[in-house]
Amino acid sequence: MHNFEKLDVYKRAVDIVNWLYDITKKYPRDEMFLMVNQLRRAAISITLNIAEGSGRTKKEFSHFLNISRTSAYECTALLQISARRKYISAEELKYGYKQLLIIIKMINKLKASLK
Repeated sequence: MHNFEKLDVYKRAVDIVNWLYDITKKYPRDEMFLMVNQLRRAAISITLNIAEGSGRTKKEFSHFLNISRTSAYECTALLQISARRKYISAEELKYGYKQLLIIIKMINKLKASLK
């Protein structure tokens, strides 16, 4: 097992990727190459940047965590758009928003621990 796989924030990020893959299956077909693709890529970016950054220096890891956090913000915005377009329910938006907020806070704490 790699060190990043032990991080709770990484585990949560993988969970949100799986959840987003599940909910985006019901999006309209014409959103497959725009909204669905962008949402999935942003979610995957959260996990990949945690993984890649963990093998770098503290300064570089902090930079990768910034990218990861930015991707979480992107997911949040995309979920809000999805809710307005009625692709997801209010409950799904609330759940996703809460999970992403937790991930963002965990990233912030991990960044602070690198100093």
